[in-house]
Amino acid sequence: MAEHLAALERSGADARPVRRPEELAAVHGIVLPGGESTTMTRLLDTFELYEPLRERLAAGLPAFGSCAGMIMLAREVLDQDPQLPAVRPLGALDVAVRRNAFGRQVDSFETDLEFTGITDGPVHAVFIRAPWVEKVGDGVEVLASVPEDPDTTGRGGAAGRIVAVRQGPVLATAFHPELVSGDERVHRYFAQIVRAQ
Repeated sequence: MAEHLAALERSGADARPVRRPEELAAVHGIVLPGGESTTMTRLLDTFELYEPLRERLAAGLPAFGSCAGMIMLAREVLDQDPQLPAVRPLGALDVAVRRNAFGRQVDSFETDLEFTGITDGPVHAVFIRAPWVEKVGDGVEVLASVPEDPDTTGRGGAAGRIVAVRQGPVLATAFHPELVSGDERVHRYFAQIVRAQ
């Protein structure tokens, strides 16, 4: 979360953490960071944020989810582990997301992506136990897919997979743009979405 806050501040946003419903009520946009989606579901319930957040998203609150944040924003989560508590996605994006699609921690990788809406060169993407988007609904714009190149060939079918989407004011990436030092372009893109609302 700290990396997202810093990247948003460098992008000209007044960023702050949200831990309570009254803090959620005061923001004009929200970032759901990476982490572990079952834990995120539990924390949203514990802090009584799940329903208020779901309602604000349904009312048009701009949101950006990275990695596990993408999972939380989805309509449907594939490959849920029946041994673990269920992830309850917020349904803000009409997508089906496959958890840990690229594999385990040791399968983490980095690559450069062409990203629709960012025109000044490719975006460097860091994938850590990342999801991918398996299905998109009407109104969902695909912003980036993993390129077909030697770095991604043989990575569990990574090449060609959808890893960044947008639907209205909701943006999601399967990768962690906050981990790329000195490149706030994805965060600036999100800040522009918030300002346009």
